[in-house]
Amino acid sequence: MATTTISNDEDYVTAPEPCYFNDNNTFGGYLAILYYFIFFFSVSGNVLVLVIIYRFERLTTVTNILLLNLVLSSLIFMTSLPFWAVYQQLEYWIFGEVMCKFVGSIYYLGFYSSVLFLTLLTFDRHLAVVYSLSAPRVRNQCYAVISCAVVWLVSTLVCIKEILLYSTFDSPFTNRTYCSGEGEDLDYDTVNQLFESGFYIQLLLFLIFPLVVVTYCYVRIAITVISSKIVTKFKTVRLIFFIVLLFFVCWTPYNITLFLKEKSQLTADCEVAKKIDYLHHVTRNLTYLYFCISPIFYTFVGKKFQNYFRVMLVRRFPRLKKHISVSPQSGTNMSTKSTGNGL
Repeated sequence: MATTTISNDEDYVTAPEPCYFNDNNTFGGYLAILYYFIFFFSVSGNVLVLVIIYRFERLTTVTNILLLNLVLSSLIFMTSLPFWAVYQQLEYWIFGEVMCKFVGSIYYLGFYSSVLFLTLLTFDRHLAVVYSLSAPRVRNQCYAVISCAVVWLVSTLVCIKEILLYSTFDSPFTNRTYCSGEGEDLDYDTVNQLFESGFYIQLLLFLIFPLVVVTYCYVRIAITVISSKIVTKFKTVRLIFFIVLLFFVCWTPYNITLFLKEKSQLTADCEVAKKIDYLHHVTRNLTYLYFCISPIFYTFVGKKFQNYFRVMLVRRFPRLKKHISVSPQSGTNMSTKSTGNGL
């Protein structure tokens, strides 16, 4: 990193030049255009999943309760995207102090709860497949409701950090208002403690823990499916497997980038910090893409969801009946609703 030497009659002082991220911010502003498209397609897809679950499935089954909460967490996350898009394009905050805290908090609330709900869905599939005989005694509506309540409680408690850190501030250099999660209103030691604790909580609770649980559960599921040679079980777990796999493909690079960004703040290399910031912009958009694509897996990977979607199309556009095949069971579920597990 380049330095500037300041001299006087007594000594020499070498001070680092400031590191400007103007080009990075411009790059982030261009990428923010994608937020609007991701928001639109994600909301449309998640609402479609909600409609399918409501019209064709019982909302009291364990899988449907978990899926419903996962979709709600995705929608909560997506609510923040239009605000961040406007912010990055304008390069200043126009929504006020309260909205700064609110948008910053729901962003992480949606993220944290989605991670835990995906982990919970995987664990639930593990119970249903590996312990198929004894699982029905545990996998009941009470178990599902309590599990979801715990996920929301933990996610909300972790988001207290964001509520404390996010605030607006006026820059004396640009005369503009900014929304920052750097804890501008808090003292230096408190901010450092919140950042350090938040980093390790996200790393351990929302990356390593889910990865370990998901890996263990799917190894056990794979062993059970292979040993039983029951094809229907494989089809049942396939949907959740694709959802979880997609999640980690989209979220792991982002978490690695966060780790690198945390470490880069300890160095004085401006060029390295800029490159990591570019990488942060790209991987962050990859995570947003997950929330846009995942409803497609809900709808089109599971055969039951495929049939339900065809029924909706045929009911809405009768002329498509000649070109779209619908199973008789899916057609009757319109009025009776399925008693299955939602997959």
